[in-house]
Amino acid sequence: MQRADLRFDQQRRRFAFVANRFAWDALPEKQRRRAGIHFDDVEAVQVAGLQRLPADAVLSLLAITHEGTETLAGTITLSFSAGISIRLKVACINVTLADLGGAWEAALAPSHEP
Repeated sequence: MQRADLRFDQQRRRFAFVANRFAWDALPEKQRRRAGIHFDDVEAVQVAGLQRLPADAVLSLLAITHEGTETLAGTITLSFSAGISIRLKVACINVTLADLGGAWEAALAPSHEP
């Protein structure tokens, strides 16, 4: 994904992005799919490190973590390569992922377990 693929709609309290995901569900075939992901009930967004990259730089999402309370409010952190992170202050965990279109063959598979 690139910087232009990231959006925060403050009025709707939604942070969304489009990314290419590895299709673990298609194994043993190696495939990737374009997917839309959005987090709802987002109260604030903090970005670290993104400004120093060119607008057309490719971002690789490495991990999504949550630090919070028993009510599931808290902070969701999106950790990217190159030390970039996006922190979402959320009222609760409310996330949706949907594939957008067909799959294409991938040359390589990630070397970690899903």
